Amino acid sequence: MGRKLIPIVRIVNVAEIGFEQACAAVRRTTLQDNPEVERVVREIVERVRTEGDTALVELGRRFDSPQLTSLEVSGEAMQQALHTLPPALRAVLEQAASRITAFHEHQKRTSWMDARPGWVTGQLIRPLERVGIYVPGGTAAYPSTVLMTALPARVAGVKELVLCSPAQKEGSVSPLVLAAAALAEVDRVFAVGGAQAVAAMALGTQTVPSVDKIVGPGNVWVNTAKKLLWGIVDIDMLAGPSEVCIVADEGANAVFVALDILTQLEHDPACAGYLITPSAALAAAVASEIERQLEHLPRHAILRQALERNSLLMVTETMEQALALANVCAPEHLALMVREPLALLGSVKNAGAVLLGDYTPQTLGDYMAGPSHTLPTSGTARYASPLHVETFLKRTSVIYAAPETLNPLIPSLALLARAEGFEAHARAAEARQEKTL
Repeated sequence: MGRKLIPIVRIVNVAEIGFEQACAAVRRTTLQDNPEVERVVREIVERVRTEGDTALVELGRRFDSPQLTSLEVSGEAMQQALHTLPPALRAVLEQAASRITAFHEHQKRTSWMDARPGWVTGQLIRPLERVGIYVPGGTAAYPSTVLMTALPARVAGVKELVLCSPAQKEGSVSPLVLAAAALAEVDRVFAVGGAQAVAAMALGTQTVPSVDKIVGPGNVWVNTAKKLLWGIVDIDMLAGPSEVCIVADEGANAVFVALDILTQLEHDPACAGYLITPSAALAAAVASEIERQLEHLPRHAILRQALERNSLLMVTETMEQALALANVCAPEHLALMVREPLALLGSVKNAGAVLLGDYTPQTLGDYMAGPSHTLPTSGTARYASPLHVETFLKRTSVIYAAPETLNPLIPSLALLARAEGFEAHARAAEARQEKTL
């Protein structure tokens, strides 16, 4: 007799554990404070602040590559990486870049003024001057992240793009990342990774310039640095680890569901995957398919950890309950693998990206559809949005009032100012009235 396999990913029945416990099971809490991580990151930030490039080289050699000798990658090396790409791969990157740019062109904003006799209000819309992009390294290369962050910034009109990514073993940034940076017209690239990269872009060193905003996903060290340095520099979000929630009915294809869960989990052991379905039969089929697929995937060790620690197949009583749980999860990726996905779209309240139907894999969203794949994670889709053109814009309010417009408002202004206890506010308004009588 063959041994009985225990599913690597748990199947949970909501009717047995109750809805409240089911909600607790799908709430992500990866952004909780970690005192030890924060202590180490504070030390790294302080070293970068006081030692500059010396700290970046020493930390880079310790954490990334003992062969690291130069922090900045030359423009010639970026162009060479692009020109030596296999033609088919370069064509795919160019195709993705075109689609990403076209999508974000729709998000452009312009300054506006509401001008009336004696009165103007409006907004100046201005791009940020210099933006820093963080592109993870380690076990994978992410040219797609370069395109998904740099191109929306270019559409917004950002003047200068600075990119940091960890050095590989030979001491430089991944050629794939460099090729994508050349394609996206990134101005400067540095072989700097981890918390020290965030600190360098926030504070500036002898070589790495300080920026106005840092964008891009990262691990707990990168996100902790972004959190600690927010205020000195703006950040997009604390993005990562990846997560997916699939809401499916009994007609969903178990192979598609299993592979779409594994798609996000292969990034990192801290990633999470959920199937929420009213169909117990589908949950069982997906569990079996995950086991089968896992045997043939090269990153099976990472996948196994993510499946065992962070993933669930949840059987609900109704589709309405499934959607309610998905909204509680507020996932980075929400896939509606149901017969009529558009009919359910109106019930979606919280998600970074929604993928509709059986033939919209997350792979499409990650690489080619157009929207940026830098998305809110860890339940922050309750209030946060994907990276987009407005991520790189700032707004300045504009106000003008002529004397004849101000005069009728002065008594109201003075009353409100004195109600709040600010006499100078009141007198500043009333002084104008005296001068215009």
